[in-house]
Amino acid sequence: MQHLVDTYDLSDEQIAMIFADAKSFKEQKPKKLLKDKLLFTLFFENSTRTRSSFEVAAKRLGATVVHLDPSHSSTNKGESLHDTFENLCAMDPDGVIIRHEYNNTPRKLADRELTCVINAGAGNYAHPTQALLDYFTMLEHFDGELEGKTIAIVGDIVSSRVASSGIRLFTRLGMRVVLVAPEPFMPDNNLEKYEKLEEIIDEVDVVMSLRAQLERHKAPIFEDYDQYAKEYCINHERIGDRNILVLHPGPVMRNIDISDEMLNDTRCKVLEQVRNGVYIRMAVLKALLLGI
Repeated sequence: MQHLVDTYDLSDEQIAMIFADAKSFKEQKPKKLLKDKLLFTLFFENSTRTRSSFEVAAKRLGATVVHLDPSHSSTNKGESLHDTFENLCAMDPDGVIIRHEYNNTPRKLADRELTCVINAGAGNYAHPTQALLDYFTMLEHFDGELEGKTIAIVGDIVSSRVASSGIRLFTRLGMRVVLVAPEPFMPDNNLEKYEKLEEIIDEVDVVMSLRAQLERHKAPIFEDYDQYAKEYCINHERIGDRNILVLHPGPVMRNIDISDEMLNDTRCKVLEQVRNGVYIRMAVLKALLLGI
């Protein structure tokens, strides 16, 4: 039984196949490859894009999807998550797609080997399908040539599971990753770090903006979001006429993370990321549930 808790769960060959399948699914409507499969979605944190993307992906492949709302589940009656999970697995699903606030929850559930576990985002550490769809979006844009390209990840990096997963996948696949943020927003790693985007902008091929999560920091770093935006909002003034791809995992805080005019710029691929997310998740479900 295979799970997707982190991209490290996938071999290089599997990752290449996921990208190939996603490209194929995008070009031509697939057959109902998962018509006999049953999936549960279990989201303990709010989600718009990821949850709906997984559900659309599964249904396009013919699977049955049952969404379980934790706010109306027995976990609110004192039942432990592990007992809830065991009871769900007693119904013989083919997989459970889970989002949780704690980093290690998906791995603990996967280790029980009761059903396939797919991590839809956990804590500040892992969001593997987001990393895959981000890489796929860049791969399409640069015609399959990403090795040696430089991506600057900008914003509240230490709080971001998108950044964590992206860093591990992008460096593994040969990209240069640089981090741009004030020191309290920086993770503890050996990557190149800059306080201002202007310090590195001329060497960058891709900018990935992240949502400013000021509420996650006990000590105030900025007085408000407007002050943050003056330093880190991705706008035309910062990007200029450079041929730089602009990404964001969503939700975008307009004129704080990315300006309105930059969101409408052809270099910004936020909606393409959402579109590609469906095809990547279709490919992931195929790989995990069918083993091909």
